[in-house]
Amino acid sequence: MLDLRLYMLQRITAMFMGPFVLGHIAVMIYAIQGGLTTAESLGRTQGGVFWFLFYGSFVIMVSVHAVIGLLVIIHEFRGVKGFALSTITWSICLVFLFMGTRAVSAVTLL
Repeated sequence: MLDLRLYMLQRITAMFMGPFVLGHIAVMIYAIQGGLTTAESLGRTQGGVFWFLFYGSFVIMVSVHAVIGLLVIIHEFRGVKGFALSTITWSICLVFLFMGTRAVSAVTLL
């Protein structure tokens, strides 16, 4: 691993993502009982601060977790290091955060 702090951060985000994944799956199973339309789904989530915080936190954790994994893969398989590696991985992290934030905002905000 490139850095013990990144290793620990990836493990910590994985630990916190577990309950979020289980929560998401539980909500999906509950929501699809008897069918689910887009309007019903949005009716449950739009304007909900809880859902914004829940999925917003989830997006942050997934983005950080995934980018640390990509950093290691890019370094080990392509030999990229230093400033180039940091630039690539920070750019990917920003893209993940941007896309995730847009999705969460579209589903939770009015």
